[in-house]
Amino acid sequence: MSQMPSQQAPASKDAGAVALRTAVNIMEKWNSTSRQIENVLRISRSTYARAKDQQRSVSLDSDQIARISLVLNIHASLRTIFDNPENVYGFPSMANDNAFFDGRSPLDIMGEGSFIQLYETFRRIDALRGAQW
Repeated sequence: MSQMPSQQAPASKDAGAVALRTAVNIMEKWNSTSRQIENVLRISRSTYARAKDQQRSVSLDSDQIARISLVLNIHASLRTIFDNPENVYGFPSMANDNAFFDGRSPLDIMGEGSFIQLYETFRRIDALRGAQW
């Protein structure tokens, strides 16, 4: 009687690397600078470089995971709000006259690196979708 090889869930480092790569890819489509990506996700330049390599794993702390989650949720909200890729990927870099943004783009606000500003940016964008879930 032969045994089937057991399927194991990916290690948390591997899952973290996949999530980080996804967030980096999204932010690059938003036309973020490498500095903005590093600030928003609170990662070093070397971690940013490792994230681009499919074969490398990365170690992330809970703050970095929360930041990645917010970027992924902002992207999900934008995909719900907009039908066209130009707005899904362009909105974060567009100037916004909402009082919170005060003429700055969401990416400018997030790029400062503050977790609170990242969360508030998510909250403001998510509110645009209304009850579309």
